[in-house]
Amino acid sequence: MPPSFWSPRIAALEPYVPGEQPRIANLIKLNTNENPYPPSPEAIEAIRRAAERGLELYPDPESVVLRETIAARHGLDSAQVFVGNGSDEVLAHAFFAFFQQAEPLLVPDVTYSFYRVYAQLYGIACELQPVDEGLRIDDRALAARAAAGCAGIVVANPNAPTGIGLPLARIEGLLEACPHRVVLVDEAYIDFGGESALPLIGRHPNLLVVQTLSKSRSLAGLRVGFACGQAPLIDALQRVKNSFNSYPIDRLAAAGAVAALEDEAWFARTRDDVVDTREGLALQLEDLGFEVLPSQANFLFVRHPAHDAGRLAASLRERAILVRHFRQPRIAQFLRITVGTRDQCAALVDALAGILGRQ
Repeated sequence: MPPSFWSPRIAALEPYVPGEQPRIANLIKLNTNENPYPPSPEAIEAIRRAAERGLELYPDPESVVLRETIAARHGLDSAQVFVGNGSDEVLAHAFFAFFQQAEPLLVPDVTYSFYRVYAQLYGIACELQPVDEGLRIDDRALAARAAAGCAGIVVANPNAPTGIGLPLARIEGLLEACPHRVVLVDEAYIDFGGESALPLIGRHPNLLVVQTLSKSRSLAGLRVGFACGQAPLIDALQRVKNSFNSYPIDRLAAAGAVAALEDEAWFARTRDDVVDTREGLALQLEDLGFEVLPSQANFLFVRHPAHDAGRLAASLRERAILVRHFRQPRIAQFLRITVGTRDQCAALVDALAGILGRQ
């Protein structure tokens, strides 16, 4: 029984369950899609400099320099950029700002599970749209359903936890099918191979694109995310932000984020290393008999036809290797494996070979 002073909505809420963050010696951590490489040295130096002065003062509530940096990188105006304490906060503000409507919000049934939590938290009716048999987002079915009326559409592209991307033309089809509601495209993993919807912002006033610096920029520990869209959408997010927390980006995070965004060489090198390692790991897992879904992210979604996914995850954990297993319909026999360093992935493959040989 929940405490009597909880509100009914909180008592019924099923919170998001984050990936395990244990303290285990010599752990190979491939369960939360963190970048295996450190951030840009320029970002580390910028954080160090920022820590030397000004921490007794509040940060810039508008994060002007960071927004201008993001806008310049993507050919936008800073009025088209919103920043928050990680993309999860940006997503939460977007759900509050746009999706509390009479009709249901449309979300794929296999996707980032935080979407359903936001909907439940804010009392938003959420209608799950089945992905197809290959676990691809069925954009045509989504578009057809949207035409009958909805509060909006949310898709992750590439999708999580599958890693499968939608071509830009399919995203545009969703925008055209839902012209009077917001279509939110969550691009947390876009830098690892997907097609960003950012170039569509000028043509579609209902498009909101959300990205993060946690993955491809190796800044998960700083918590910096952003949204891009036409100015009226950004204005709505600012209204929510300033009614909740006027200072979501601290001085250290702002300094590190700007420096990381400006160091294109480091970004490209580490991103390319992740992509190259992903392709090699996919081939090695296929050699072990795994079905590997096509990925445009920094992880692979795999299953073995002869071995239970939960048991495989437990066996790997016994060997100090963490991967993510989801106990939910349609994907209970899949594992999501973050792409680590080459050495980490080699250790994973060796461990799996040993486990499969004994099961």
